[in-house]
Amino acid sequence: MGQEPAAGAPETAVVVIGAGLSGLVAARELRRQGVEVVVLEADDRLGGRALSETTPLGSRVDLGGQWIGHDHHRITALAAELGVQKFTMHTGTLPTVLDGSRRLPLWSPSLLFTGVVIAAVEVLALVGAPRRCNTLTLAEGLGKLPGHTSRRLLELAALISWTADPDRFSIHAMTKMIRKQGGLRTSLATRGGAQEALLVEGFGAVVDAIAAELGDRVRSGHRVTSITQGEDGVTVATTAGPVRASKVIVTVPPPNLRHIDFDPPLPEHRAALARNTYMGSVYKAIAVYDRPFWRDRSNAEFLVLDAPGRAIFDTSPPAGPGHLCVLVGGPEARALDHLDPAERRAALFGTLTEHLGPEVLEPVSWHEKAWHLDEYTGGGYLALPDPGTTEGVVPLDSTPVGDIHWAGTESAGDHAGYFEGAVESGTRAAAEVVATLTHRN
Repeated sequence: MGQEPAAGAPETAVVVIGAGLSGLVAARELRRQGVEVVVLEADDRLGGRALSETTPLGSRVDLGGQWIGHDHHRITALAAELGVQKFTMHTGTLPTVLDGSRRLPLWSPSLLFTGVVIAAVEVLALVGAPRRCNTLTLAEGLGKLPGHTSRRLLELAALISWTADPDRFSIHAMTKMIRKQGGLRTSLATRGGAQEALLVEGFGAVVDAIAAELGDRVRSGHRVTSITQGEDGVTVATTAGPVRASKVIVTVPPPNLRHIDFDPPLPEHRAALARNTYMGSVYKAIAVYDRPFWRDRSNAEFLVLDAPGRAIFDTSPPAGPGHLCVLVGGPEARALDHLDPAERRAALFGTLTEHLGPEVLEPVSWHEKAWHLDEYTGGGYLALPDPGTTEGVVPLDSTPVGDIHWAGTESAGDHAGYFEGAVESGTRAAAEVVATLTHRN
């Protein structure tokens, strides 16, 4: 771009900041309404918290978000419209819980008590936790429960579900999130729950298809440094030069707003949102095999209580090859950072040889991503509030600030933290902007 456009002559009607799914959906909706738009992305790649890779066997794996829940209608419709194939994940009735070398039977006291606690949390989420629970952390709440195994199982469920540090996540925020995500059992479940289906071509195919529609309106390598509002529009300064527009839609996670200067400054509640939230820590890996050999003997869905606590899923596409996905959340995800890939694979899959066979340690390829080390997203699955604060409790306030509108999965009314929420928020923000521009005209 080089030179700053002349005052009073916006380069485009709307600038969308962030080329994750929410930003791309917003830009696509704007273009469909005949509104000119430019999408600015700091990273050299598009997709945000969506990241797909092609394996040596030709299959696609999602190292970012991957699941479509049974009631995720928006993302289901979008994938179908773009010709991306959805399939139901191969799953059993319940995951196998491994504690050391032993499997916990369904009738074990620890699992029965865990079920009782989950039911109680569901009720608490439905009626609403008392405000005093906003300073009570999950770690403190778990510490009040009897039974080491039950506490560990509940802690692991929380680490995988929200990627939060237990000592930095309040009971109040947890129950709010459970309610907005359709209930705890839904968020934990595979069949009939939030982890029901996947995409054969990966979410990267959705990102690529929308980006292809938008063409050169999407600009990667444009990190936004400041947003200035004036009487004649908005100037967005980037590392590659400024862009002027009438409206801006910001889709980046709230903690990342700390890296953007606003003139005039944001209202205190919006500034506090950036100040009082942090991104969850999550590590994800997918091992690829010639075929899902484990199905010859058992399902491959596990909750492993040994550190690092992890969840393992059979995410193999219908026609193969075999995919085993592993998730580690919170501080235990960060503990893997000092290991090399081979050491991580051994730590994560070593205990599975007894249950799946020695072949599990010999994948054709190994794909991994530590999202908390990602320079531009900062973590996953979503922004989380510090205990004692309320600004980051979902759904986040999306009230426009002048000509700045807000999107991103955190601001979704339902399914915050999922791609379903990203689609909802992007569609909503685009509609807000179109309505405002139409009113001005």
